Amino acid sequence: MSLTQIRQGSLVLVDAARVQSRGALYVAQARIRQMMKWIWLILGIAIANPILYLISVGIGLGGLIDKSVGPAGVDGVKYLTFLAPALLAQAAIQGTMDETVFPTIEGFKWHKTFYSMNSTPLSGVQISYGVFLTALFRAFYTVVLYFGVMWAFGALESPRAWLAIPTAVFAGASFGALMQALAARLEDENIFFVVLGRFVMMPLFMFSGTFFPLTSMPFFLQWIGWISPLWHATELGRHLTYGHAISPTMLWVHFIFLGVMLVVGLFFSARIFTKRLAK
Repeated sequence: MSLTQIRQGSLVLVDAARVQSRGALYVAQARIRQMMKWIWLILGIAIANPILYLISVGIGLGGLIDKSVGPAGVDGVKYLTFLAPALLAQAAIQGTMDETVFPTIEGFKWHKTFYSMNSTPLSGVQISYGVFLTALFRAFYTVVLYFGVMWAFGALESPRAWLAIPTAVFAGASFGALMQALAARLEDENIFFVVLGRFVMMPLFMFSGTFFPLTSMPFFLQWIGWISPLWHATELGRHLTYGHAISPTMLWVHFIFLGVMLVVGLFFSARIFTKRLAK
C-alpha cells in the first residue's frame, strides 16, 4: 500500500498527497455544502437587509436630509448615493465576520470538528484557510446582491462602480482574517459576543463615516474611523461609485491598511489553528 494512499481493493479512499495540496479547498467545499442547508435564509437576509436599509435610511431619512442641505447634497450627491457604499462595505464585513467567528468557535469548542479534520492529512493551516475561503464566498455573493439592490435604487453614478464589489470583499476579508485569529484563541466565548457587539461592531458602524462624513465628527472621535476597516472601505467605495475625492496618497493608505490587516490576520490565524490543534 502506498504511504500516501489508503485503499480498499482498487478503490482509493484517501489520497494524502492530493489532500495536502488541496486541503483548504476541501475544507471550504465541506463548509459551503453545510451552508447550503440554510441558503434561502442567507439569501433572504442578504437581499432584505439592503432593501430595508436603503428604503428606511437612504430614502426615508435621506429625503429629509436632502431637503435640509439643498442641491449641494452630502458630499455633492444625494444622501442615498452617499450612504449606499458604506452599507455595501458593512455587509461584506458583517458577512465575513459571521462566517469566520462562528465556524471557528464551533470547530474548536462547540462540535470540535477541527480535531477530527486534523486527524486526517489536513493541517491546521489548511483548515484555517478553508474556513476563510468559505467566508470570502459568502461575502462575495452578499456584496453582489447588495450591489444589485444599489443599482436598482439608482445609487450608482460612476461607470466604474462595479469595482466597489472586490473592494468591499477585500475589506471584509481583512476584518474577517483578524476576527478568525481572535476567535481561534478563545477558550470561553461567553462574554466575547457581548464585547464584540457593543464595543467593536457598534462603534465600527456608527463612527466610521457611515451615516455622515467622518470630518463632521469631533476630532477626538475621528481616530475610531482611522483604525476602522469600514471607514477605509467606505472611502474607497464612495470614490468608485460616485467619484468622492481621494488623493493618491490616501488611496495607498486605504489599500495598505486593509492589506496589512489581511496578512496579519491570516498569519496569526494559521499559526493559532496549528498550535491549538497540536495540543
